[in-house]
Amino acid sequence: MNTDPVVILLAEDDPDDSYLISEALDESRINHKLFIVENGEELIDYLYNRGKFSDKEAWPHPGLILLDLNMPRKDGREALAEIKSDPVLRRIPIVALTTSQAEDDIVSTYNWGISGYITKPMDFSALLEVIRSLGKYWIEIVKLPPK
Repeated sequence: MNTDPVVILLAEDDPDDSYLISEALDESRINHKLFIVENGEELIDYLYNRGKFSDKEAWPHPGLILLDLNMPRKDGREALAEIKSDPVLRRIPIVALTTSQAEDDIVSTYNWGISGYITKPMDFSALLEVIRSLGKYWIEIVKLPPK
């Protein structure tokens, strides 16, 4: 059994949501290492190790991406389309973790190959339960692709 932490890349522009998600991951005792980017451009730069993310040791390849859809500069939908069009990056599981409940967003993200779509709960206890379930599934049950 592999005991290395799973690298989770959170793409989230709201610092309060980032903090709550980070706290929920910590409280759920998921074996992880969390990295946070604040918009779709940073997400793409991180994945291609460009700019401030050029050090691959400091910014490791993620095993899972948690993606907010509504971000500045390049939104999550655009970033998802770009990631899923790359033959190497498309293997990374991506779960939308967003406030959007729009049917168009749900359909389009699945059409682009998203692995799951979760609407962010409004209170911390519900978020903690979602993160626990997400961690159990994506980190303890599913075998993630190699880096």
